[in-house]
Order: sequence, then C-alpha cells, then structure tokens
Amino acid sequence: MAPPPPEPARPPLVALRDVERVYPRGASEIAALAGVSLEVREGEKLVIMGPSGSGKTTLLSILGCLDRPTRGEYRLEGRSVTSLDDDTLSRVRNRSIGFVFQSFHLIPQLTVVENVETPLVYGEVPPGEWRARALRALERVGLRARADHRPSELSGGEAQRAAIARAVVTEPRLILADEPTGNLDSVTGEQIARLLDELHAESRTVVLVTHNEALARRARRMLRLRDGRIEAESRL
Repeated sequence: MAPPPPEPARPPLVALRDVERVYPRGASEIAALAGVSLEVREGEKLVIMGPSGSGKTTLLSILGCLDRPTRGEYRLEGRSVTSLDDDTLSRVRNRSIGFVFQSFHLIPQLTVVENVETPLVYGEVPPGEWRARALRALERVGLRARADHRPSELSGGEAQRAAIARAVVTEPRLILADEPTGNLDSVTGEQIARLLDELHAESRTVVLVTHNEALARRARRMLRLRDGRIEAESRL
C-alpha cells in the first residue's frame, strides 16, 4: 500500500518580497526601506538590530500593518495584505498581531484591566467575555493584583507587563515588540526578556527590535539593517 502523499508545506507566517518604503521630503524622497525580502516561520523568534535610521521601526510598522509598502508585497498568514482597505487591514491587525511598545502606550484614564480589554472591544469577542479574558492575560504576566489600578500607579516594569498582557489578550499568532526593555532598568528589563522568552516557548512568533545586544542573544535568528537594507543575518 502506497504511503499517503506528504502534506503541503505551510506558507511562512510573514513574507516580504522586495519591499520598499519611500517618504517624500520636499522635492526629494527618503527611502526608509530599499528592497527588503524576509520570511518568518510560525514559532520563530527574530531580532532586528541596526543603527538609528536603518529602517527598523519602519519595517516593524509594515509587519504590524500600521504602514504600507510603497513597492513590493507583504503576505501575512499566506494572504497578501499589501492592498487591503483600511477596515480590512484593521481587522487583520486586531486578530493576528499583538504590539509591545517601548513607551507602553497605556491609556491613563482607564484601569489596567480596561487597558488590556481594549483590543477585544474592536474584535469579535462578546462583551461578556472581555473582563475574564483580560484578567487571564494579567494573571499570565503576574499582574492580576493590579487589575483595578491606573497606569500612573504602576512601575515601569509593571506597565510593560500590562502592555504585554494587552498584546496577547487576543491570542495573536504574531507578537511585535519595539525596544520593549528600552525604558527599563537592567533588572526589570531581564524580567520582561524572560516573559518574552516564555511567550515564545509557547510557540508564539516574536519579532523584536532592540539595541540591546544581551536581549538579541536570546534569539536564534538576528537581522542587521543598514540604510534600509538587510546587511547581515545570523542564526544560532
């Protein structure tokens, strides 16, 4: 009896093909990305490094569907998202991507649990489930006891953990982190780095921008950008 045919290979979670991002500056243009091609497989952890102005944040913004390529194609979960309309792109972003920012971006007027609920408001989760899911996410990052506090009552590390809870509350396949330890002291930064390691160990795909060499060494794959291009790639 012949063996069953092999299953077709799954497409990469993230695939960029010759992506350029050009911004007008007066009568001229500035190329923030200049022909970047990149694939990220499900469950990978990728670190992106490079000097200021190399295109790191622009690349992360395109991966997060916060910006669009000027030229080239971006495929997420096997689907081209390059030319989707804004409403569809917003739904894709809400369902598939979680963001962790250097400056936390917590809403000061809301409690911690209300901040974590925010992505659920714009998704398809019934309102009756919002608080329970947000509390589970806070429990996951060790912040359940601070659920009803305001962001101003949190330490920097607690604020970043709240931001991570908000990033994972929708159970996204892709987590994007932009300098997540940049505003933290070394001890607190290590706590956040371990938390990101734990999320990756749960088979979440993590793409991380950082200047921190020690944080970068925690990943098995690293890209270095310079002048909007991939200058080097290394794997451990």
